[in-house]
Amino acid sequence: MQMLTKFESKSNRVKGIAFHPKRPWILAALHNGSVQLWDYRMGTLLERFDEHDGPVRGIAFHPSQPLFVSAGDDYKIKVWNYKTRRCQFTLTGHLDYVRTVYFHHEYPWILSCSDDQTIRIWNWQSRNCIAILTGHNHYVMSAQFHPKEDLIVSASLDQTVRVWDISGLRKKNAAPGTVSYDESAHRASQQADIFGSTDAIVKYVLEGHDRSVNWATFHPTLPLIVSAGDDRQVKLWRMNETKAWEVDTCRGHTNNVSCTIFHQRQELIISVAEDKTIRVWDMSKRTAVQTFRREHDRFWALTAHPELNLFAAGHDNGLIVFKLERERPAYAVHQSNLFYVKDKYLRVYDYSNNQDSAVLSVRRAGSQFVQPRALSYNPAERAVLITSTVDGGTYELHSLPKDFSGEAPSNEGKRGSGNSAIFIARNRFAVLEKATQMITIRDLQNNSTKSFKSPGVVNEIFYAGTGQLLLSTPTSVILYDIQQRRTISEVTTPPVKYVVWSADMSHVALLSKHTITIATKSLEQTCLIHETIRIKSAAWDESGILIYSTLNHIKYALPQGDNGIIRTLDQPIYLTRIKGKNVYCLDRDGKTRTIPIDPTEYRFKQALTKRNYDEVLQIIRNSNLVGQSIIAYLQKKGYPEIALHFVREDKTRFELALECGNIEVGLETAKAMDKEECWVKLAQEALRQGNHQIVEMCYQRIKNFDRLSFLYLATGNTDKLSKMLKIAELRGDYMSRFHNSLFLGNVEERIRLLREVGQAPLAYMTARTHGMHDVAEEILESSGLTAEDVADLPTHGTLLVPPQPLMRVHDSNWPQLAVSRNYFEAAFTGDMEGVAPQAPIISHEAEPQADQWGMDDEFSIPALDHKGASLSLHATDALDMDGDGGWDLDADLAAELHAETGAIVAESSGLTIPVAGQSEAEVWCQNSPLAADHVAAGAFESAMQLLNRQVGAVNFEPLKDHFLSIFQASRAILTGNEGMPSLMVPVRRNPDETDQRKALPVLTKNFQSLIAKELQEAYKSTTANKITEACTLFRGILHSLLLTVVTSPTEAEEVLQLVGVCREYILGLSIELTRREGQTDTSPEGIKRMLELAAYFTGVQLQPKHMIISLRTAMTACYKHRNLQSAQTFARRLLELAPPGQAATLARQIQQVAQANPRDEVQLDYDQYNSFVVCGISYTPIYRGSPSVQCPYCRAHYKPEFQGNLCTVCDISQIGGTGTGMTVIA
Repeated sequence: MQMLTKFESKSNRVKGIAFHPKRPWILAALHNGSVQLWDYRMGTLLERFDEHDGPVRGIAFHPSQPLFVSAGDDYKIKVWNYKTRRCQFTLTGHLDYVRTVYFHHEYPWILSCSDDQTIRIWNWQSRNCIAILTGHNHYVMSAQFHPKEDLIVSASLDQTVRVWDISGLRKKNAAPGTVSYDESAHRASQQADIFGSTDAIVKYVLEGHDRSVNWATFHPTLPLIVSAGDDRQVKLWRMNETKAWEVDTCRGHTNNVSCTIFHQRQELIISVAEDKTIRVWDMSKRTAVQTFRREHDRFWALTAHPELNLFAAGHDNGLIVFKLERERPAYAVHQSNLFYVKDKYLRVYDYSNNQDSAVLSVRRAGSQFVQPRALSYNPAERAVLITSTVDGGTYELHSLPKDFSGEAPSNEGKRGSGNSAIFIARNRFAVLEKATQMITIRDLQNNSTKSFKSPGVVNEIFYAGTGQLLLSTPTSVILYDIQQRRTISEVTTPPVKYVVWSADMSHVALLSKHTITIATKSLEQTCLIHETIRIKSAAWDESGILIYSTLNHIKYALPQGDNGIIRTLDQPIYLTRIKGKNVYCLDRDGKTRTIPIDPTEYRFKQALTKRNYDEVLQIIRNSNLVGQSIIAYLQKKGYPEIALHFVREDKTRFELALECGNIEVGLETAKAMDKEECWVKLAQEALRQGNHQIVEMCYQRIKNFDRLSFLYLATGNTDKLSKMLKIAELRGDYMSRFHNSLFLGNVEERIRLLREVGQAPLAYMTARTHGMHDVAEEILESSGLTAEDVADLPTHGTLLVPPQPLMRVHDSNWPQLAVSRNYFEAAFTGDMEGVAPQAPIISHEAEPQADQWGMDDEFSIPALDHKGASLSLHATDALDMDGDGGWDLDADLAAELHAETGAIVAESSGLTIPVAGQSEAEVWCQNSPLAADHVAAGAFESAMQLLNRQVGAVNFEPLKDHFLSIFQASRAILTGNEGMPSLMVPVRRNPDETDQRKALPVLTKNFQSLIAKELQEAYKSTTANKITEACTLFRGILHSLLLTVVTSPTEAEEVLQLVGVCREYILGLSIELTRREGQTDTSPEGIKRMLELAAYFTGVQLQPKHMIISLRTAMTACYKHRNLQSAQTFARRLLELAPPGQAATLARQIQQVAQANPRDEVQLDYDQYNSFVVCGISYTPIYRGSPSVQCPYCRAHYKPEFQGNLCTVCDISQIGGTGTGMTVIA
């Protein structure tokens, strides 16, 4: 039997725990006064409640309301609402510590027990105590309601277990109409005894424990009670209507038993004790089935989930959520039949007619409490292989009856030992024995035909076609040819637990704990999907899409890696088949289920990926695809025009319209929102397409006068420029007046403006240069000057006069980009004929006029010219700013010519809707799986995800400077013309490559440079005794290697070797630094530690000249403290390295002295004859065979207690994390 840990928390001592009946939550009552609410499925702390004063001992969820109750050493019972996260009220009345609290499953009651020797029942709605149960004469340690009957069981330090009848209390609190007349009369005739009412009476007193009783609880269905106490015994009691008696005792605990419960589904008892063990007992035999031990934690509390096969135990340092044995049923699918094992029977479910029948009794497979783990079916010989974990791994070979109807026969089958067994051919199956790493091929008579050693450490074997196996190793999956006994291919993955082949065996899904690797039959990886919660199962649908289930979702994965959620789940299921809109599966009880799903989303995405536009159109028309995810997906894949079809929300619709160049929809939504930023964006897009009429409208809406004036200048619309000049005058905007007069070439207006603003010199110069001598003289006279007082003007120069427009094009738009309708736009509009380039998109809406614009109203300026005449426009002018009046003289001709020229442009240029192409950075990201290339592209987040996946990186702070330098070095800055921004040009490492799919960024980290420069500098610092500087240099090399790209497999091997070199130097130098820091400690422990560190320094792999330094250091230190035997050992090793003359002489002298007295004064934790590695945090040895965890990047070793910490060697990865391996070659 296995204990499978699902969640573990670290906290103060846990005295009480409670599962939520529906949600994946657990409450922990802590000894420090806090209550913690955990999500055990996600492993996160949701909330913390701190209102108790002193330890909290009792905790319980309400079965249906959003409430929980807690109680502790402050004598208080608190009822909380976890939705509002507040304490609703407090119940007071107990006079000592409150030990346990529970809600009643039906009535609004809370049951509590206390060290004041009483048990109380409270009504949490009226907030009153409705009953006090007295009778125990010592602390009451636990009290619980019966799950169905009107009973309470309590345990006390008075060495008794009491069963109480509370039927009187139930009748008293029942509705009046539910109590018969006889019952009420009988109750009225009863006299209250001297201790109180008869609402609760003692039914049984169970005596049998020799010491205090800590816990007692009812069986959920049977008339049984189990109790536990300080006599280290677990006792089983049976009761009937008249009496209760002891059945038997379970002995085995070596300290006080804190808590015990019944297993909800099997005949088991589970107990926890202060002897640091969890024990499982066979309820029928009263013998121990299994013992699970912790090294340092005493257990205090135990509970079972009310519905699931989950248990939780609280200990000194937190809590643990676990289950006993796997719940995954063993099953196999062949064509329309599902073979699975349930309740010791092999059953067959026929998908075609939904018939389920038992075909074979397999009572020997597994054991009473352990279900079979795997099943393999041979359709040719109608045989099954059933694998179990019993007795270290066994398999059974059974032949199936020809007819599945009738009673299931019993079949002894053929049995053998093995951890994994699968059919590989019609009459052959393979068996893996993990202990010996032997794979044996057997025939159907269970006779061995051949056997061979696995090509590495193999955990599981899977079917891979006739004569081939998939071998799952801790770091990869190997495709192995049995006949030739060779590895065909290999793919790097985390440990694979299950393998699912597609129907045509063209693709395979490799399922790990948190990842799915989809590969071809030859194990060429096509995509990798990562999930934060556990993956449970997978199946392929008919169209080649993988459907998989996690703990709480059914999801899909397309072959190129796109994935999404299909639906949520209440409980985990195991997928067996996908057919149409139905998912066939098994639940954890081994029952077949059919779950309806909506496959629209993933079929839509697959059709879009395969460019099957007919199917895409059909799905759009016949289904209701909505949601932000589908819109974002369409945008990401470059189909904004399809996304536009789904969206009704104005803002998103506007953005999509601009993205696909649909000016009409953009204009429509901009009018609906009427926001300045929308008009600005629409103007930019319209200007890009050449639709200056809409540009003009946008500028008018936002009153962008300067841009309007420039637009009118560019289009040669002098009439409107004149009107802009008048408007500027009305607004009192002198700069705008000057610009407009400059655009118009109106010299008189400029002179008048300059005189108005007091710029007489500029006015004089303007008049003089333009030959207006009379005006110039007038300006001089008004200023009191003469011509002699003014300096001569330059004689060489040209007047600043704008050219007159020869051809006015403001009546119609510029020649626009010909926009061709694609398949979907044509389909949406209902015009599929031709699906050819359409006419340019032109707005036919009337241009907003001055009165619509609202300028005069807004600025409230009298419309008077200098001569007193009105400047406001006439009615006819207001309606006809283009000057054609109402005749539309050229409308038909212009439209015809426009359509023809647009079609010619479209036909000749082949242009379609202008869609922004991929940037160079996006191309780099698509072309490369290397983190360095993603950094160069500026995709820092995806680079960090790659590093996390490859080497388990979690701390990216040390890589910040590397990221920035690579990003900057992959771009060249070209200075633009004056007044223009600089141009940023990406730099490729293969500039001659014309295929964009092979474009990659320039290499900024050179591996040879690292070896020739940085590594040599680090060696020099080590030789010069600059230890801190050397550590920094070696660690910097480790950081640089993560972002280094090499071009050959040889260099890739050298990179891995350099990682090992840096690791050894950092570890060794860190040990030496620690030794030097501790030299001031002259205590015996300090001296011992100093000598041990010197010895460990000699155990790291350094260059010979540095190895000589470490050995001399250790030899000298040992000699000084009279550890002559160790000094002799180090001297001998030193001489083997041929040190310089003086060092060799000293070593020989120490050898001579040590040979005369070969003993150590200080006994060291150092065994020179047993190979070891040094823990990177504690700097203590980890000898061969001892458990250890590694950094997934630098491979430094650590003791298991440091799992989850940051690696101190590389300062990048998490100790004990998983990684697919560093990738440095493109």
